[in-house]
Amino acid sequence: MDEPVKIVVPGDDPPQIAGSPALERLATRGEVVVYSDRPDNEDEKIARVRDAAVILNSRSAVTWRESDFAQLPKVRLLSICSVGTDAIDLEAARERGIVVSNQPGVNAPFVAEHMFGLMFAVAKQAAVQTAALKDGRWLLPSNVMLQGKRLGIIGTGAIGGEMARLGRAIGMETVAWTFNPSPARAESLGVAFVSLEELLETSDVVSLHLRLSPQSTGLIGAAELARMKSTAILLNGARADVVDNAALVEALNAGRLFGAGIDVFSQEPAPADDPILACERVVLTPHAADQTPEAVAATNEAAVDNIIAFLDGSPRVNAAV
Repeated sequence: MDEPVKIVVPGDDPPQIAGSPALERLATRGEVVVYSDRPDNEDEKIARVRDAAVILNSRSAVTWRESDFAQLPKVRLLSICSVGTDAIDLEAARERGIVVSNQPGVNAPFVAEHMFGLMFAVAKQAAVQTAALKDGRWLLPSNVMLQGKRLGIIGTGAIGGEMARLGRAIGMETVAWTFNPSPARAESLGVAFVSLEELLETSDVVSLHLRLSPQSTGLIGAAELARMKSTAILLNGARADVVDNAALVEALNAGRLFGAGIDVFSQEPAPADDPILACERVVLTPHAADQTPEAVAATNEAAVDNIIAFLDGSPRVNAAV
């Protein structure tokens, strides 16, 4: 595209790309508009991007479906600051000729490091013991030793692969499950692919790193949680709806799991009455796995790279990865 275009960030809340040096690279390409708050309703969302050729979706809380695209004939590109594309109806975008570009692999080291940290926090009961000390209580609970234990990874994309590397670094045995296993992928990751049933039944830590899809929605429900060891830890750095939250709360409250580390919620921000917040042996973070300065800079740059590539006539159609 040679003519200047309108590029809109429709709801940068919490702040992701506002004030980023990456946006300066778009200054000569067209008009850049950044909304620092989320739209209050669907009409406001559409009004913000009605004249845009490019939407830079910095937050997945702002969703895009067929009904939206039907009102936006000028939109040609959706560039997102994430790997996950569950905020976008990809088929509807494809049918209307809208390119969707995400960032496979860009945030892998940041997300994996965060989930690795949550694993330790749960195993050592950091939240429980901190709360007790602040309350004047001196607990001596039995914590979990991680070295030499089995780490089961569900989803072996870039993040799952990095989680496997970190697990091996401290001497954990790593096994994995994915929808499409292959000997080559197993060798490259240094893991053994096993059945989902075996992974759940034998792993001391089960770590979720697969994208949300019709296949993965509700993948971990009551039956799957019942297969896990009562001493096991569940980590969710994927999407909340991969897990049946009610079943997880029940398992935690009944002592059928040691604990859980969670970075994703079905509703974000999480409502105060979300029952997972009342569970004792959980460590929770507000979808913050890639919220380090390094990660924010990397994802912002990648989103702008995707826009520039599109404007230069070389669109990166990578949303299906």
